[in-house]
Amino acid sequence: MQKHICEVQIVNQTKRLLRTRTLLPLLLLAIMLVPVSAQAHFDVSHGPGFIHGFSHPLGGIDHLVAMVAVGLWTTQLDRRARWAVPLTFVAVMLLGSTMGTSGVALPFVEQGIASSLLVLGVLIAAAVRLSTGQSAAIVGVFALLHGYAHGVATPSSASGLYSFGLLVATALLHLNGIGIGLFCQQLRRKNLRLAQLFLGGTVTSLGVYFCLA
Repeated sequence: MQKHICEVQIVNQTKRLLRTRTLLPLLLLAIMLVPVSAQAHFDVSHGPGFIHGFSHPLGGIDHLVAMVAVGLWTTQLDRRARWAVPLTFVAVMLLGSTMGTSGVALPFVEQGIASSLLVLGVLIAAAVRLSTGQSAAIVGVFALLHGYAHGVATPSSASGLYSFGLLVATALLHLNGIGIGLFCQQLRRKNLRLAQLFLGGTVTSLGVYFCLA
């Protein structure tokens, strides 16, 4: 009888764990991927509005992967960094975008964007843990470069909705990375390391490709 009660308790605890720590990240991933898939059904060529701005970071694999990687890396840091670092990226990216639209000269932008993938991939694969300030400073530099590239590509007739769409897409990509990172943390330690190495290696490989391209 006592053995049966213990088995029931274990089953209940397992179900609770799956609901709160595994299914939640999966649900988050599904929700975050909906705008990405749905966006493909919009004609973004009609004008520089919200949809046009929203689609911009999704159209370049370098931007898309970098933003997901930022969210993924933050799950390896402390809880405060999980939100402070992505918010820093969004804020500084807006600054970089303003610089780009204003015609301010910024050298080595493309090389810097490729290097951002390289560095983020290494940070993820090696599970590097830095302070929130240090992490924010690193992604802030990357955000400036990515934002500048977005700003240069912004149509002259773009409205404020274009920039808003750009920021929303960026935030959603960060949340995708956070969801993936939280899901990976539910794996056993050995499998978690394999997942970190695989994901980090993939991002790093893309960085190498863009550096050489």
